Amino acid sequence: MLGACDLVAFAATLDLDRAAAFYRDVLGLELVEQTPIACVLSASGTSVRVTLVDDFTPPSYTVLGWLVPDAHAVVRDLTARGVTFERFPAMGQDDDGVWTAPSGDQVAWFKDPDGNTLSVTEAAAAR
Repeated sequence: MLGACDLVAFAATLDLDRAAAFYRDVLGLELVEQTPIACVLSASGTSVRVTLVDDFTPPSYTVLGWLVPDAHAVVRDLTARGVTFERFPAMGQDDDGVWTAPSGDQVAWFKDPDGNTLSVTEAAAAR
């Protein structure tokens, strides 16, 4: 039933204007609508709703991730836009901060201004 319906992804923020600017200007998502309580962006047709909250502790896991054709190119582009990629010493990431999973997928993590963990993944099957 829901498999045929559009998905809406959610992220929380303490500063809606700052979050909207990051997702729009840094990540390149299209801003569809902004109200006093949320902004709705489009990520290749998937709605991302960033909602203003009064209290927020970022979760320790990835909340949003993108499948990309070239993880290294995206990491370099986002780094040039001021994004800092996370480093996990035990994971053996390369110089760009990209980790190669046992499956061959390549993954890199970064945070939005509220500390939500985001990721980019290049699927091994796509190479």
